[in-house]
Amino acid sequence: MNVFRILGDLSHLLAMILLLGKIWRSKCCSGISGKSQILFALVFTTRYLDLFTNFISVYNTVMKVVFLLCAYVTVYMIYGKFRKTFDSENDTFRLEFLLVPVIGLSFLENYSFTPLEILWTFSIYLESVAILPQLFMISKTGEAETITTHYLFFLGLYRALYLANWIRRYQTENFYDQIAVVSGVVQTIFYCDFFYLYVTKVGRDEQVLLRNKHHEELQTRTRTHMMYIERSTVRGHRTECLLERYTRNIPE
Repeated sequence: MNVFRILGDLSHLLAMILLLGKIWRSKCCSGISGKSQILFALVFTTRYLDLFTNFISVYNTVMKVVFLLCAYVTVYMIYGKFRKTFDSENDTFRLEFLLVPVIGLSFLENYSFTPLEILWTFSIYLESVAILPQLFMISKTGEAETITTHYLFFLGLYRALYLANWIRRYQTENFYDQIAVVSGVVQTIFYCDFFYLYVTKVGRDEQVLLRNKHHEELQTRTRTHMMYIERSTVRGHRTECLLERYTRNIPE
């Protein structure tokens, strides 16, 4: 196991912890695609069915258990504990558009026509497209919280590091996993698409949103001051002067 594999696993774990931390601290899961999280939970479930039958190392077993726990806790928070904050109106990607072709491909292209091997292949193919509902949600709303973009960044970094890991393994071990490599390249391309969306659309819209929010807050504060002056000062020239001074502070 080389350094790229370890760094990739840590980047993946960090992404999941960031997402869980965001939901737990804010008590809110708006902006997060529950459908993507369901797909990731399905990925880990079908990939790690050998958890109790095939021991590789303590590191491997611990990481499998942690990933499974994080995935299912995230799904529980979105659809259970904080379901009232879930933005279901914008999480509308049709999962059957992903599941049907992935299931068909895993039966057609695999290394061995056995249940565990087919399910492992299914998990590899599914992981390559599992992020699409989240990207679709961002492109639909034009908004993404900073912590959500960090989550996506570290997921993308995880895939990039795994590509480096496969290159390194091919150089040192002459090992090449065509299914994993091709799926990993496809997944990395989708994350590149996210960065494009963030720079060209999401980032700009987020800045506009902040400016508009600041504008509205300033107007609200100024109008509150005006109402206070109208109630607490006597009629006459003093009131007119104060109103004129505060009126100048209202942005057009």
